[in-house]
Amino acid sequence: MTNTTRTLRLACIDSEALPLFSKSPDGITRDGYEPAAAALVAERLGATIEWVMLPWEDMIPAVRRGDADAVWCGQGMTEERAALVDFTQPYAVFNETLIVRADDPARSVDALSGYRIGAIAHSTNMKLAETFPGVELVSFGASDDVFSDMIEATRSGEIDGFVDDDVVMIPLGQEDPDFVEAFTVLTGNRWGIGVAPGNDALRTEIDAALAAVIADGSLARVWQRWMPLLPFPLAPGA
Repeated sequence: MTNTTRTLRLACIDSEALPLFSKSPDGITRDGYEPAAAALVAERLGATIEWVMLPWEDMIPAVRRGDADAVWCGQGMTEERAALVDFTQPYAVFNETLIVRADDPARSVDALSGYRIGAIAHSTNMKLAETFPGVELVSFGASDDVFSDMIEATRSGEIDGFVDDDVVMIPLGQEDPDFVEAFTVLTGNRWGIGVAPGNDALRTEIDAALAAVIADGSLARVWQRWMPLLPFPLAPGA
C-alpha cells in the first residue's frame, strides 16, 4: 500500500519581514510566526505545506484560480478581500505603524502634509494612509519583496515614510538606525486565512485546527517565541 501525504498549498510573498516571515533561503522553506502557525495547523490536518510564493497582488487571484489552496500572508479581513475569498477565524490581530527616516521630526498625522507615503496597494495599510490629510500616496506590491522595496524607497528619499503592520515595524525601528517609528494607530486588524469562495470544507477544517491550537496553548507559544513584545491577542472560543 502506498502512503500518500496531503499537501496544503499556501500563497504568500517571499519577503524579509520578520518576525512574520523571513525571505526563503531556497524558494521552499520559510521561517517566522506565520510559517510556524501554518505548520501547527497543517500538522492538525495531517498535511505538509507547499509555499506558493508570489507578488502580493497575485496571491488572492492564485487562490481563486485554484493555483493555491489558501492565502496565508498578512491578510487583514477587509470587506474588499472578503468579497474575493472566504476567511477563517483570525490567527493574529495587529495595529499599524508609520515609519519615517530617523532625522524626520513627524510624530503625528497632522505633520504629514506634503509627504509621500508608501503602502502596499489595496491593503489595510493603504486604507489607513488614505486617511492622512495632504499626503501623496505611493503604491507598492508588484514585486515579491515588497517590504524591502518600501524600506529602501524610504531610505533613499524616494518616499518620506511608509505604513505597515506594527509587528514588522518594531524590529525595524529598533535595529536599523536609519528609521524611527513616527506613530502607531490602534486599528486592531484581524488577520485570517483566505480560501476560494465556497470552499467550506477547507475553511471549516482550518477553523477547527486553529481553534485546537489556540485552546491547547501551542499557537500562543509560537507567538511568544517570535513576538515577545506583543501580547497574544486570541482566547479560546473568541
